[in-house]
Formats: sequence, structure tokens, C-alpha cells
Amino acid sequence: MANYNVKIGVIGGSGFYQIEEIEIIDEYFPETPWGKPSDAIFIGKYNNIEIAFLSRHGRGHYYNPSEVPYRANIAALKSLGVEHIVAFSAVGSLREEIAPRDFVLPSQIIDRTKGIRPHTFYENGIVAHFMFADPFSPSLADVIYKHKDAIDVKMHKDKTLICMEGPAFSTRAESHLYRSWGADIINMSVLPEAKLAREAEISYQMVCMSTDYDCWKEDEEAVSVEMVIENLHANADNAKKLLKAIVGDIVNLPNPYKNSIHGSIITAPEKRNPEQLKKLKYLFPDL
Repeated sequence: MANYNVKIGVIGGSGFYQIEEIEIIDEYFPETPWGKPSDAIFIGKYNNIEIAFLSRHGRGHYYNPSEVPYRANIAALKSLGVEHIVAFSAVGSLREEIAPRDFVLPSQIIDRTKGIRPHTFYENGIVAHFMFADPFSPSLADVIYKHKDAIDVKMHKDKTLICMEGPAFSTRAESHLYRSWGADIINMSVLPEAKLAREAEISYQMVCMSTDYDCWKEDEEAVSVEMVIENLHANADNAKKLLKAIVGDIVNLPNPYKNSIHGSIITAPEKRNPEQLKKLKYLFPDL
């Protein structure tokens, strides 16, 4: 385990690989029981608050969304003492009112991944079931939304995010289907990240940054990598402004998911696999 107690973790998504203004104290690149995280974690001060910053896809973007070592990422942040994660992600918009470069705070998720991503810490002889009806932290979302004026684009809240497998973008038929289901935005990385954070007793909120209208809006140019990259650069600047505004409020925010593990494991103590229990003690030393 790390000799740090950093309460705030920040996960940077596509186009958001580093924070130039961070006063770096250390870099942390541990070997967790689930492997190494996507990249070294920067530990430092941002706006005089300690944070741990991790690039989801690695600096230089060398993990596709299905290859990201999500379990190692969450475990590494947990080992630093992280209780709140603000996770940034590029998304496509499925609604006219969510324009490219707008920010969105989702409150719900629809899962369209295909089961090829390891999605739980609780397996191999230890079973746990967690409530996930509300996949994001309402208190964390409220803090972020309170500072919506820190950025110079519109921020939406209480939207539904659909998570697809990728790495290819949607077909037009899929895009229209997702709209008919009530989805507002689409990305490729909120799952299993949000579920693993909940399993690790970490408060989690994704901040989504719209880059395009996916491909449902036929009077718009179909989504292209060039279009996405151009908007990513603009979004990253606003992400840093928002982050600077919110960290002071988050550092003292209570974590409502703390100590939820003990009521979630249903495997009888005498039936628990000792090897799996050893791995879980990386997350919970007192388990």
C-alpha cells in the first residue's frame, strides 16, 4: 500500500492526459493484484489541494476503451487513500440541446458493452452484490454543478449516458436506437470504471465533454476523428478550469459509500478463497 492519503482522484480521458499546473510531489506506478494502472499516477497539489491524476488511456493514448486496465486503475487510486473520483470523458451527443463542447453530468447509465472487460473485484470464490441503482454520486455532482460558471460553455445535468464497446463509433441505426431509449450522450469508458469505484467504496462522478453529434443528426457531418480531436483540445482547457474550481469543496465532502463492503459480501467466511481474499486486502486491509 502507498504511504499517501490523497482524498481526490482525477481520471483524465481522451485528450486530457496531464495537468501542466500541478505541483508534482511524486509519481506512483504500483503493481496491484490486478496488474499495473494505465500509466504512472501524478501525485501533487492543484490549487493548493492534493490530488492524484491518472490518464485513463495512458499518456499518448495507447489503450483502447476495451483494453484499459480498469481494475488496476481503481485499485491504485484506492491504495492512495482516494475517496472521491472526478472522471473526465469525451462523449457524443444524442440530443440537439447538448452541443459539441458542452459539459454534461450524467446520473444514469445504459450498458452496451459486450462482456469482454473484467468488471468486478469480487470473483474466484468471493461474491459480493452492490447497489448500483444510482451509479454516480449525487453529492459530488451537486458540487461540480455549483461551479458550472467556472467554464465558458454550457453544463447539463441529470442525463443518461450509454456505454458502448467501441473502438468504432456507432452506426446510424444504433444512434437512432439509443435516442429512442432515452439516452442523451454516449461514450466507451464509464463501465466498468463506475462499478469498480462503487465496489471499492469510492464516490464517483463522470464529467462528460461533448465532442460531436454522434451520427444520428444527418444534417451534420458524420463524426470523424479529426472533428473529435479539435473539440477535445478545447474541452481539456475547460476541464482544467472546472477542476481548479471544485477541488476545494470536494476535499471535505463526506463519502457516502464508505464501509459499504461489509454488508455486500455474501460468501460465508469459511468458504472464501484465501487467494482472492489476499487480493481484496489490497483494497481493504482490514477485510
